[in-house]
Amino acid sequence: MWIVFAFTFLYLILQKAFFMDITQFILIAIVGIAAGFVGGSMGVGGGIIIIPALMFFVGLGQKEAQGTSLAVLSFPVALIAAYNYYKEGYVDLRFAAIMIVTFIVGGYFGSKVALGLSADVLKKIFAVLLIAVGIKMLIGK
Repeated sequence: MWIVFAFTFLYLILQKAFFMDITQFILIAIVGIAAGFVGGSMGVGGGIIIIPALMFFVGLGQKEAQGTSLAVLSFPVALIAAYNYYKEGYVDLRFAAIMIVTFIVGGYFGSKVALGLSADVLKKIFAVLLIAVGIKMLIGK
């Protein structure tokens, strides 16, 4: 079953990946790099960036943003959960494909930056990030 899912996922990515305008592609790539950077530098899951970014900047609904985020982060952590979202139609494979690649790039550079910062600075940045995202989620669309 997993082999069928993997080949179906790859086929759909290849089929759909290039059927979006360049602006949307760049925006999704920036989200992937930012999520990888924050994940690599702050040690948080990329979902704290990916889900709100997909909702606020791309216009995905909560379920589709969560499903797409899981698809990005799923190898191997959330593969089953991402598959369940996929079966229900809540995964945008185009966005997931772009962010998988760009997340790796952002994670690499984010970890390099974090290693150059003191633990106190990282702690403060992390706290501000959590508060800012929390406030945006409470009061924003």
